[in-house]
Amino acid sequence: MFESFYNTIIAGQRYILILQGLGNTILIAVCALFIGTILGCIFALMKVSGNKILEFLANIYTTVLRGIPLATQLMIFYFVVFAPLHLPKILVAIIAYGLNSGAYCTEIFRAGIQGVDKGQSEAGRSLGLNKNQTLFKIILPQAVKACLPTYTSEFIVLIKETSVASFIAVMDMTKAGDMIRNSTYNAWIPLITCAIIYLILTVGLTKIFGLLEKKLQKSER
Repeated sequence: MFESFYNTIIAGQRYILILQGLGNTILIAVCALFIGTILGCIFALMKVSGNKILEFLANIYTTVLRGIPLATQLMIFYFVVFAPLHLPKILVAIIAYGLNSGAYCTEIFRAGIQGVDKGQSEAGRSLGLNKNQTLFKIILPQAVKACLPTYTSEFIVLIKETSVASFIAVMDMTKAGDMIRNSTYNAWIPLITCAIIYLILTVGLTKIFGLLEKKLQKSER
């Protein structure tokens, strides 16, 4: 088994492809989550604003982006929307993933905000705080704690969904494994290697966010 692994991954320095793919996978996921978090905050606030126009616009955004498969969105952005601009493939992937993540983050944050007891808002107003002060000083800090588990899941899903970036020839980790498979005619070694790395990433992220969640719970007590 070790000999097969050596001949497939180590020989010919094919592990460099895996490392490059891993770097692109992490880059896409982190940048997309950053974009998605910003968009999610904006559209979540639009949804709870009470303004019908803002709510309508936010609902269109979340409905469209959540209703179309990510692979389809990715190809639409690359072959249609950004085709005249000739943007780098990885940048198109980051934008597509970021917009898609934003739609899911919107619902995560909206649920967190609306999940805070209404008595908290009334308590803030009774203390002389206006609506915005109550939202940012009382409601949002509590909503963050409630959103964290689902937000963690969104990041993990992003890590795994970067595998479809190969649809536009972005060399993520899955694409790197596929290239090694094509060059060595050995399927299971590169695929198992990629699967193990994905597993390590997702389990590691789950542990890290789990520790953060415990710290937030302690601070709340």
